[in-house]
Amino acid sequence: MDVLINIFVALHIIGIAALLGGFLTQLKALKAGGARVVPAMVHGALTMLVTGMALVGLNDADDHHPNMVKIGVKLALLVVILLLVWVYRDEDKPAGGVVGAIGGLTAANIFIATLWT
Repeated sequence: MDVLINIFVALHIIGIAALLGGFLTQLKALKAGGARVVPAMVHGALTMLVTGMALVGLNDADDHHPNMVKIGVKLALLVVILLLVWVYRDEDKPAGGVVGAIGGLTAANIFIATLWT
């Protein structure tokens, strides 16, 4: 079971890397006011959702009970991120601050995952 959990952790990290990497590729355009939601953000957020749910289930099945408050906060942030990337995925110039909000919420999710013990 530990190997399977570690595989899903690795996939979860790949998802967060895609989401954050997609944001980072738009930093220059963000300063110029032309940032957009790139496919990496959409795919990364969806990957995080699927692998995160799998990790909660696998850890619970392995008698490692996760902190459900922490999981709930992270899920709430991810749902907001998912809504933003999904709604604005086809727009050339999303409403002001959308891409910045995606990056900020992603960073918050990372800090919650690593610092909340």
